[in-house]
Amino acid sequence: MATSERLTIGIDIGGTNLRAAVVDPTGRIIDVEQLPTPSSVGALDTAIGHVVAALRTRHEVVAVGLAVAAFITADQTSVRFAPHLPWRDIEIRDRMTRVLGLPVVLEHDANAAAWGEQILGPGREADTWAFFAVGTGIGGALVTDRKLYRGEFGTAPEFGHLTVVQGGRTCPCGKRGCLERYCSGSALELTAREFIATGRHPRSALAEHYHSAPEGITGRTVVRLARDGDPLALKVIEDFACWMGRGLAVVQEILDPGLIVVGGGVSRDADLFLDHAVAEMAENVVGAGHRPLARVETGVLGADAGMIGVALLAGTANP
Repeated sequence: MATSERLTIGIDIGGTNLRAAVVDPTGRIIDVEQLPTPSSVGALDTAIGHVVAALRTRHEVVAVGLAVAAFITADQTSVRFAPHLPWRDIEIRDRMTRVLGLPVVLEHDANAAAWGEQILGPGREADTWAFFAVGTGIGGALVTDRKLYRGEFGTAPEFGHLTVVQGGRTCPCGKRGCLERYCSGSALELTAREFIATGRHPRSALAEHYHSAPEGITGRTVVRLARDGDPLALKVIEDFACWMGRGLAVVQEILDPGLIVVGGGVSRDADLFLDHAVAEMAENVVGAGHRPLARVETGVLGADAGMIGVALLAGTANP
């Protein structure tokens, strides 16, 4: 067993994958385990236990942090609701502490990622800033005076579930027309399929791919073909960027931050869409052209931000 001082495990439980990392106090990832995110409570609990046990065979750790795409109670003990996960009104922190035999910290995944970027990324230079995380869905976080803002009931902010299209696409949260149905990794797939189904496309490799293997159309397919210059894939990316810009404009209107950090797995392809999104944001705020706007930057931790951030939080909570 490898030993080191103050190692913790950070687990990012997203709608698609459950990723766990051993992290040292500087935020360096030492080891990783990953599984598909299970769809039942029992299987999810088992998966968490499996990745922690696997990592503990190789490293001595002192605590575990769980970063969850969910509404978490203000005391950070329970999950109220998780649009992409099976947990509903269930106590998590103390139960997983007993199951794992280690202290457990429970945190919203976007808050965890924001904390990673606060310690190691662009947030180091800002006192008040917003985090806009784009992955399977959209997560959000707000840092004020270098502290995470949670709201009265622990659920603030939820950028991804702002209704942007009345009666629009169905969302796993139970609503329709949420921003993340138009601006997320899964939205890239939805938009591509919609454009093809309605005939809104030029001749393209993406359309040909869909007609030969419909199940093979994913957000990654869209991004790959956009990088190859495929006209339909580029139109999908353009649509995505427009919705992101409108979402960023709402963040600017409501919170007026000095910095917005775009993170999450999709941010690794920010060169395809971020300039367009920022221009769209600038056109959609009140007083456009006559007010200062947040600078918009990509995070430095990418898809690892949640794991790193919650691992650092677990270490801080268990000195």
